[in-house]
Amino acid sequence: MCTGSAVSASHPRKRAARRAAPARGLSLVSLIFLGLVVVMLFILGMKVVPAFTEYMAIERAVARVGNEGHTVREIRSAFDRYATLDDIKSITGRDLDITKDGELIVVNFAYSYSVPLLQNVRLVIDFTGSSGGPGGSRPRAVAE
Repeated sequence: MCTGSAVSASHPRKRAARRAAPARGLSLVSLIFLGLVVVMLFILGMKVVPAFTEYMAIERAVARVGNEGHTVREIRSAFDRYATLDDIKSITGRDLDITKDGELIVVNFAYSYSVPLLQNVRLVIDFTGSSGGPGGSRPRAVAE
């Protein structure tokens, strides 16, 4: 009898100790939810990456044409050549805003890029840049 009472006395303590320990890790439902969120973010990123690579190609082309053209027509035709080489389809040379700031030529651009997400849902990104703005090349003096 003594052994039976000792077992029953220690058994409730083990059960209480098991309940007091906090649960660790993720449940199956939260793991599936987290996996879905990660997959959706990855798909969104894969759809947005081409927009940013094209924007960087446009910035490089604008910086190059701002340094090599002397007239508006030369700058636009040079941009169209770079757009053909770099597969730029969002803007053309006619979309560039070319101004003269004193003796400096500044080439500006602005456009919107639409990324289809679902059937009726789109993500629209507005890009702007300049050959003389932050992140662009410095405006250059025109030799006349």
